[in-house]
Amino acid sequence: MRTAKFIVVSLIFCLAGCRSAPHALTPFQTAAPPAMAATNAAPSSSAASSEDVRAVTYIQDTARADRVDQLLPLSLETASELTLPQLEQIALANNPTLSEARARVEAIRGKRVQVGLPPNPHVGFSDQQLGSGGQAEQYGIYFGQEVIRGGKLRLNRAVASQEIEIAEHEWSAQQQRVLTDVRLGFYEVLIAQRRVEVCETLLGVADEAMKMTETMFVAKETSQIELIRTQVEQQSARLTLTNARTSNAAAWSRLAAVLGTPEVESRHLIGELESAALDLHAEESLARLLKESPEMGAAIAEVDRARCAVQRACAEPIPNLNLQTVAQYDNSLDSANGNLQMTMPIPWLNRNQGEIRQTRAELMAAQQSLGRIELDLKSRLATVYQQYASARNQVQEYGMQGGILDKSKSMLELVQKGAEAGELNYLDLAIAQRQNSQNNLAYVEALGQMCMAFIEIEGLLLKDSLQGRH
Repeated sequence: MRTAKFIVVSLIFCLAGCRSAPHALTPFQTAAPPAMAATNAAPSSSAASSEDVRAVTYIQDTARADRVDQLLPLSLETASELTLPQLEQIALANNPTLSEARARVEAIRGKRVQVGLPPNPHVGFSDQQLGSGGQAEQYGIYFGQEVIRGGKLRLNRAVASQEIEIAEHEWSAQQQRVLTDVRLGFYEVLIAQRRVEVCETLLGVADEAMKMTETMFVAKETSQIELIRTQVEQQSARLTLTNARTSNAAAWSRLAAVLGTPEVESRHLIGELESAALDLHAEESLARLLKESPEMGAAIAEVDRARCAVQRACAEPIPNLNLQTVAQYDNSLDSANGNLQMTMPIPWLNRNQGEIRQTRAELMAAQQSLGRIELDLKSRLATVYQQYASARNQVQEYGMQGGILDKSKSMLELVQKGAEAGELNYLDLAIAQRQNSQNNLAYVEALGQMCMAFIEIEGLLLKDSLQGRH
């Protein structure tokens, strides 16, 4: 008799332990949707298909990013010049915030699998009439199972599916932030490079004027006042160049941080400022922003998630069914028998009133947040578009035919001819060159501001990728 009991207990523990250690998933492995859907009422076929497509796309994008991560750092180390597309690829491969966003998506995918799983069955050993000396003992195997009712598992998956969609929108937004930051940094470095070139030209003219003025002063053809003024112009040009080089180094450091390669030394960037910014129209930009913004997409998904959460809270009072059965052997009767028991809680005192109230309030908050985000996007766009329009007007005024740059260049040519003819001294030429350089710098700055605003609008107002979760 004891041997039979031992065999029964051993069998129970073997059954309980055979599935106690599920297979481990790799960090970015997605569980199969069919096994997940089989545990409860499955979503519609179109919804499941859409979920599968998103999962496949997500895995493909992750694998593509991993391949890029293996190939691009070598080109960054060896290339002496870089273009904007190369920088974008490097950032997509190395910026840590993108891996962080992808990991959040995968974490919620795992959550969706888990919340759709039914409870495990209970198994045990039952032994009664232990004081009968073995004459009236009843022993057997006990089984129990909680049956989830009300479609709770399906609703759990519905809520988690909306959380996945929110995370995917946040991932898309973060990717756009990275690309926008790379483009902003790229043109910031281009502007800094152009500024250094203009300042180097200005210093060269100032050095030449200093040499000529010193020669004339030694020959007593000019005064000491003119000599000191020329020295001041030279020192000012040298200081301006030093500051321009410092700004260039700082711009590259910021760009390298966005690329995820802060230790890499600066490279010369290839690009044209004049062809970077195209015409924008406020109405078209607003329509595109409201249609394509991941922020709006995440807000809409949050409303859907809150609506699913209300349905899940309303389903909670539907009682689950607890089934219990015992298959046992009765020594006194020398026969087998069984017991069956079914229980369920009575939703009397606790009808989940608090959670239902909470989820309904959260739904209302999500709906109001959607309107707030739309107004916020409109406000931010108005500010950036104003910057773009103002800079564009300044660029047009400087760069058009007969504009400030043309007149400044014409004045410089006249002063240069006067200096060569002996009618003007080289200090006048240095001053004219400085004014021309300052006008060119102002044009470059305005062009840079227009490019920055244009990139921010085209990037759906998403930037500052390294500032943590938004």
